[in-house]
Amino acid sequence: MYRATPLYRAEQVKQGEVVAAKNAGIEMYQLMCSAGQCVFEHLIQRYGKQSKVLVLCGGGNNGGDGYVVAKLALERKIEVVVKALKEPSTLVGDAKQAYLDFVQAGGSVIDSDVVIEQFDVVVDALLGTGLNGEVRGEVAEQIMQVNASQVPVLAIDIPSGLCSNTGRALGQAIKATDTVSFIGIKQGLVTGQARRYSGTLHYAGLGVQLEFESQQEPSAYWDSPLLIEQLKSRDACAHKGSQGKALLIGGEQGLGGAILIAARACLKSGAGLTACLTSAENTLAGLVATPEVMFSTWQLTEVLQRLAWCDALALGPGLGQSEHAQQLLLTVMGINKPKVLDADALNLLSLQPNYDSQRIITPHPGEAARLLECSIMEVESNRYYAVERLQERYGGVVVLKGAGTLINDGKSTFVCGAGNSGMATGGMGDALTGVLVSLLAQGIELSLAARIGVMLHSYAADLNVEKYGLIGLTASDVIESLRSAIHSPVLVEQR
Repeated sequence: MYRATPLYRAEQVKQGEVVAAKNAGIEMYQLMCSAGQCVFEHLIQRYGKQSKVLVLCGGGNNGGDGYVVAKLALERKIEVVVKALKEPSTLVGDAKQAYLDFVQAGGSVIDSDVVIEQFDVVVDALLGTGLNGEVRGEVAEQIMQVNASQVPVLAIDIPSGLCSNTGRALGQAIKATDTVSFIGIKQGLVTGQARRYSGTLHYAGLGVQLEFESQQEPSAYWDSPLLIEQLKSRDACAHKGSQGKALLIGGEQGLGGAILIAARACLKSGAGLTACLTSAENTLAGLVATPEVMFSTWQLTEVLQRLAWCDALALGPGLGQSEHAQQLLLTVMGINKPKVLDADALNLLSLQPNYDSQRIITPHPGEAARLLECSIMEVESNRYYAVERLQERYGGVVVLKGAGTLINDGKSTFVCGAGNSGMATGGMGDALTGVLVSLLAQGIELSLAARIGVMLHSYAADLNVEKYGLIGLTASDVIESLRSAIHSPVLVEQR
């Protein structure tokens, strides 16, 4: 059975690991040694025994982990240099013990500049998860030098300078190639700016995972492509009427491409019947491009008929903000059926806020800022908080798009663990709207439809990029990859 990966706030891990270790009968220093061992094993597996290693150690337990890694490297005759950005004599507790063990093993530290390009890999043990202020001074300068070197970086627990709760870079942050996260994966590693800094994530429970999870409620959940397997298989006697009737409304004059993209995405996501109401100028193009979709004009009589006909509806792609668009929004808001609002429907909603438990809204950061009456910077500085505020104000399920898209249903927050920067092109959000309304029409519950829809859309993009490359990806490319994403053999292999 599919299970999303639990995520946690830094405070939860800091408090919970002490209790978990005690319950497991493990000393905290032993836990530090286990963390260092995990990082060292990954180092050897990824870069080999012949690598020349630079370990950058700060103060605190993160620095202590670094000294454990360096000690293990010495014992395996691996060439290692340790640079201390925190005077070792000021270390306390387990970090001090780790340093003393490193020295006893024959190690020594330097505090002078090094030529980073002379090394094969850098181990980042500068700053831990407790960071909450801007990185400055010598540490900031060191981080900039590491990033400029383009030498691969293995970050311990979290890339130095990245906020473990929000995913925001606090001034300067290490751009890691790989990050090994301990005990519980920090929620800030998987959304927002973290996508630029975390690299490939690896998890190590250090032998206390079960004890930790038993006493800490996850702050969020990280979805994987295996979620797509929850799409129901077709009954042998299925017919088009049993697979859902989806309605899409949008496409003002000059904006027809958006609603045509959404309609085709809906069709390719499995809806039995798809109807699209749009400006008269778009109907011929729609019928030529996708004759399987029933296109008609968005006159009020046709709108009311189709609203009665459909199982779920979507409003917004290419809608515009005319008086007619406003009337359409008011009409749709009075319908007690599952619905998706996107694009201009969200801009109009920001002018007339209302609550609807039967709705998915899909704002990008700019639209989210308008809906919350704040700045885009405020939204992106704490995406978890922003998506919670949006759900509280507007109800239903909120999909906050971006790197590491968030889905909040009022009870839990989920993070999409797929997608890529090639998706930063026009029409991607329209395609997502089509996928979502298709799943709703097929009878999938609101929250699950939002999660699966976001994942299916993102995973289809990943499959396309894997085959053709990152640059030049279009919404139409993603749509044509939807069926492959649904039926991907990789999903079966990963079970």
